[in-house]
Amino acid sequence: MKIVFAGGGTFGSVIPLLALAEKIKEETSKDSCEFLWLGTRTGPEKFLIKNYQIKFQPIFSGKFRRYFSFKNILDIFKIFIGFFQSFFILQKFKPDVIVSAGGFVSFPVVIAGWCLKIPALIHQQDIVPSLTNKLLSPFAQKITVVFEKSLKDFPRKKTILIGNPVRQEIFQGKKERAISGFQLEKDLPVILIIGGGTGALRINQLVVQSLPELVKFCQIIHLTGGKLKKEGLTKFSRYHSYDFLTDRMKDALAAADLVISRAGLSTLTELSFSGKPTILIPISNSHQEKNAQYFQERGAAVVLPEKNLTPDKFVEEIRKILFDQSKLNELSERIKTMIKSGAEDRMIKIIFSLIKND
Repeated sequence: MKIVFAGGGTFGSVIPLLALAEKIKEETSKDSCEFLWLGTRTGPEKFLIKNYQIKFQPIFSGKFRRYFSFKNILDIFKIFIGFFQSFFILQKFKPDVIVSAGGFVSFPVVIAGWCLKIPALIHQQDIVPSLTNKLLSPFAQKITVVFEKSLKDFPRKKTILIGNPVRQEIFQGKKERAISGFQLEKDLPVILIIGGGTGALRINQLVVQSLPELVKFCQIIHLTGGKLKKEGLTKFSRYHSYDFLTDRMKDALAAADLVISRAGLSTLTELSFSGKPTILIPISNSHQEKNAQYFQERGAAVVLPEKNLTPDKFVEEIRKILFDQSKLNELSERIKTMIKSGAEDRMIKIIFSLIKND
């Protein structure tokens, strides 16, 4: 069995597919499946995928923008190059199926696969359907979605509600190991701040500006995405910044009393299964605002709009939630109910059915 995964540019389209690959490896013998990942040339996914011992091959890809930009013209040529790269890679690898969870890099891969009559499954995570997935829906044999309301966004006959795959490793974190590994103080609250796979400049700046006050009452594990100048920050002994965390992420989650994050669905899924009280700061004017709104309306997260969010307001909200145990408990219980479990098993069954019918 040969499977091509397509996704990248951010970790959002990568993490659920890694969870799926992990589950397939568990359920099949070591020599019975072979994976190949087609991703972007400049995105952060290569760093993460290699930790899962999956072959990675970058291709050219153009970004789909819903607004006018001269970059759209250049990206048309990148898409054509990516298509021909994908075509010859797929022709040589001869996969049984292509699996994508969005991301503009998946467009030339799925189209090339359609030309070669290779079945494709595309997975829609966010509340707002991605432009890439909307464009690819006629070329996919199956479409899976996380939320019931997403069923109406795609052809009903081939769209299935499954939830979102989650990496099993996040359940293996140990707080004791995190305390020693991250050099944490045992009796001080821990905040985990997740800026996203490509970083979040605004959040990073906000954290740095807020540090003098934050470290008075908590300690911080900060994922910066590699986009933070760290000069002058070493004086804060309660502040620990990392460009990325791979195998140590599970311990960071286990240690966290409160998580502050963007509102990408792959991250929200892991926070949901971890039951972590969460503050969301969605990217302004993006699909993340709808994700965050969906969680906020159900009492599963606190949302702080990025626009006009000052360091004083940021610190005030953190302090208010962190020292309100009933609020922390409520957020923890409600976020646990947000994502349907068992998505990995459902998606594997669909993949096997596509291979069998091919």
